[in-house]
Amino acid sequence: MQHEPILTVDDLCVNFYTNQRCNKALRNVSFSLSKGRTLCLVGESGCGKSVTANAIMQLLPSLSRIEQGTITYHAQEGAVHIERLSRNAREMRRLRGEDIAMIFQDPMTALNPVFSVGFQIDEMILNHTNLSKKKARERSVELLKQMGVPLPEQRAGEYPHQYSGGMRQRAMIAMAMACDPKILIADEPTTALDVTIQAQIFALMHALKEQKETSILLITHDMGVVCEMADDVAVMYMGNIVERGSVVQVMGCPAHPYTRALLASIPVLGKGKEQSLEPIRGTTPDPFDRPKGCQFAPRCDFATQECHKAMPDEQIIDQDGHMVRCFNYKELMNERQA
Repeated sequence: MQHEPILTVDDLCVNFYTNQRCNKALRNVSFSLSKGRTLCLVGESGCGKSVTANAIMQLLPSLSRIEQGTITYHAQEGAVHIERLSRNAREMRRLRGEDIAMIFQDPMTALNPVFSVGFQIDEMILNHTNLSKKKARERSVELLKQMGVPLPEQRAGEYPHQYSGGMRQRAMIAMAMACDPKILIADEPTTALDVTIQAQIFALMHALKEQKETSILLITHDMGVVCEMADDVAVMYMGNIVERGSVVQVMGCPAHPYTRALLASIPVLGKGKEQSLEPIRGTTPDPFDRPKGCQFAPRCDFATQECHKAMPDEQIIDQDGHMVRCFNYKELMNERQA
């Protein structure tokens, strides 16, 4: 079943230039985020998930550059090519917050410590709406209340250091949702939170999607979160999307050795301490000294000589759009069915 896309990333390549060296952080990344759906971007730390999010928001550091590819936001008034906008362009500043909002990984560094939380949410509302200061503050208090922050009138006047970790994350979500954006990018929003707060944050995000039809790009390395939250999944390794499809396709019938290895390394609830966990052998390559061919080949049990010579092209393996970049995906899938 085809869904209407709201954000399309096609053949995106991003390079970082440091100390006269070039790190090809993203290589030919392509995916589509559909309206009212959650796409989980999955992979190990350092694989390029946050770089992808920052490229979409035009928040890449000054020593980086989008070398090729397109980032298209399908707005009601027509397509907006984000990669053509400078980070400080008026159109890009309008898009941030109003149409595309982001929840950062660490709210303590994302929130300004010298301004109250309410002031920072007010500022977002005043910059993107025609509300008065009084109405903006009422809206900020209402948002904090919706996010489950106790005593929202009092808390709006407090500073980030007076909030707990979970409440800071709720404040970040309140700020992100202040203008009812069409797209919410959540970059590992519950990394430092305990599991009860994690569950509450994800319940809030799910409610926002259901009530506002918000499209969510959720960045995570937790496969349990993927199973709970995702409609679609894109698996990333060393700057490449190696598998992409619906959550049922990718989690139920993984076609790439890396996806299968990720799933095999997770403990299963109910199996007890006797279950066998299989860590992925080896380590991720040095981004400045990448192997030739498939980046996962040095750690892969299915690698052949062909894998060490060239990066496989995208292969669509069923009519519902399940994509994989692997020369030997048929062998892996046949082994699973046997």
